[in-house]
Amino acid sequence: MTKHLQTNKSQLQLIKDDFRNFLYLAWKHLALPDPTPIQYDIAEYLQGGPKRLIIQAFRGVGKSWITSAFVVWKLLCDPQLKFLVISASKQRSDDFSTFTKRIIHEMPILQHLRAREDQRSSNVAFDVAPSRASHAPSVKSVGITGQIVGSRAHIIIADDVEVLSNALTQVMRDKLGEVVKEFDAVVMPKVGRIVYLGTPQVEESLYSNLQNRGYECRIWPARMPESRLKTFYGKKLAPYIDKLSLTVGDPTDPERFDDLDLTEREASYGKSGFALQFMLDTSGEDDQRYPLKLADLIVIPLSTESGPGQVLYGKDDLLDIPAVGLTGDYFYKAMKVSEDYFTYTGSAMHIDPSGRGADETGYCVTKILNGKIFVLEIGGLKGGYDKFTLTTLAKIAQKHKVNTIEIEANFGDGMYTEIFKPVLFNYHRCNVEEVKHSIQKEARIIDSLEPVMNQHRLIFDRAEVDRDYEDSKEEPRRQLFYQMTRLTRDRGSLQYDDRIDVLAMGVKYWWEQMAADENQAYVDRQQEDFLDGVNNFMNKTKGQESELMVWNQVR
Repeated sequence: MTKHLQTNKSQLQLIKDDFRNFLYLAWKHLALPDPTPIQYDIAEYLQGGPKRLIIQAFRGVGKSWITSAFVVWKLLCDPQLKFLVISASKQRSDDFSTFTKRIIHEMPILQHLRAREDQRSSNVAFDVAPSRASHAPSVKSVGITGQIVGSRAHIIIADDVEVLSNALTQVMRDKLGEVVKEFDAVVMPKVGRIVYLGTPQVEESLYSNLQNRGYECRIWPARMPESRLKTFYGKKLAPYIDKLSLTVGDPTDPERFDDLDLTEREASYGKSGFALQFMLDTSGEDDQRYPLKLADLIVIPLSTESGPGQVLYGKDDLLDIPAVGLTGDYFYKAMKVSEDYFTYTGSAMHIDPSGRGADETGYCVTKILNGKIFVLEIGGLKGGYDKFTLTTLAKIAQKHKVNTIEIEANFGDGMYTEIFKPVLFNYHRCNVEEVKHSIQKEARIIDSLEPVMNQHRLIFDRAEVDRDYEDSKEEPRRQLFYQMTRLTRDRGSLQYDDRIDVLAMGVKYWWEQMAADENQAYVDRQQEDFLDGVNNFMNKTKGQESELMVWNQVR
């Protein structure tokens, strides 16, 4: 990269010839460290890439700032260009355009671009001075749900149009896919470009689908990828990355994020979150990697006191429930629910306490009837051992008249149980036990849930499915069914796992109970068979004695 402008050309011409030169000057003006090699590589791709392109680079690399500088550079080269900046939120797109305007107003080399008094000059829609009169401003920002139709632009910058809040469910993803189709109606024909910037939020990312519509994608991961991931990237992997002499797992941009920093971020995001946002790995739709499916559950309205005697699994979609699973994974309603209801034969509550950190105190109420496990209530509370949380849990136990409460004892070495008991007994008296786990959490959860779900023996109350979604809209990763469908056997695969963990505790409790019941039934059956054999033998012996007596009398 040319850091020091040569003297055989004018500085201005050097800047116009190569965007990287302008990026260097802009970073100097903003008192930022020199652009890193990856940032320069992204800049080069922006300048020379195709008309339809997707830049997928790890979170924090500075994609938006680089592209904002690119917009300014393009206006320097051609003041007649029109840009439309679109983001998932209006605020983010406004921030982009505001930063762009700031560069123009602050850099001495760009003072001739500042809007005249008779031109538009707001932060969200402004002109540059040399531009001719037009309905479209030089730069305009809008949210993805805003008024896109009717706008015109030479270049559309789609900056993080996909976020978790608009890509969580299949319905959301379909809607987003339809909205971005409007870009082709907005961009100028023949000369127009559409540039996507972003990191995938879900495995079925919009960015993957765009590649089927003629977009070229280039990927810059935060760590040197292994061979499997390289194969998955294919031609999408940035040539710069592919040429680096690094060991698998080494940071690709150590000036931005060294190994320790990336390790800390992986611990925070979880393995699956890190894979998406730092490694740009959307290959996670493998069934074996994500074994827990919404489609294996049964969702019906449930009663607190009694359940249906028979529930048969069906394949009719429940499309009116937000399904946050992977593509094609929906909730299903039962094929048949008997009209006869019976009192549940058992009721249990499980609690996974948290401290005062980011974790929730997870709770789950399950009941058993005819070999089926019914989930009546499940959720998380922001609090560990404060009075409100303890009282809320006690009232839930009272509401469902639970027979047993099991508490994860790994927290506080049993202290939580002793604090909870006095509060609980003010509302409801039942058996309270502790349970400890020593197996890796992710493997334990999957091993507890997968066989029960595969046999369609786990039934959820419809109201709880709705509540789980509504209560955690602001933090989707806390939703039970998000956690369920993104869990892998990798240690730390989820950022949050409180609700799926406590569900596994509840299911395992009944699974062990059912296994014990079956074992006892087998023993009882063996005993019955033995007694039947003895009785048959005795009856047969008595019959033989009677025949002998008759024979002797005849003689």
